[in-house]
Amino acid sequence: MADNFLLEIITPSRKLLSLEAEELTAPGELGEFGILPGHMHFFSLLRAGEVSYKSGAERGRIAISTGYAEVGPDKTILLVDSAMTEAEIDTGEAREAITEAEAKMKGHEEDDPAYKAAADDIEYAEARITLKEGPSK
Repeated sequence: MADNFLLEIITPSRKLLSLEAEELTAPGELGEFGILPGHMHFFSLLRAGEVSYKSGAERGRIAISTGYAEVGPDKTILLVDSAMTEAEIDTGEAREAITEAEAKMKGHEEDDPAYKAAADDIEYAEARITLKEGPSK
């Protein structure tokens, strides 16, 4: 069995990450999941949240929005609407995104796609804030 796998995080506008990783943790739609080299094939919906990975001595964290994960024994690809490293995150902008999304939710029922999209926006903004500032106490 290989000691690592290719990890790629791709958005519509860029390839944010492409490296050999030893482990990955990602926020699946049904809960967080972990990947190690040689993992069986599967496909998963992703929730907005934090992805963490280990590549040699490097440990990294990235905030992602919703998307899809395609996992295989030697390659895992995360296709997401948006993703940011800690250095790219502006917490003021993320807080504004929460305010805007909360305003969009008003007047919509929970089963309305507009409500779900706004809830996803809030979850992504919260993931960015947590990644940058740490979990709230």
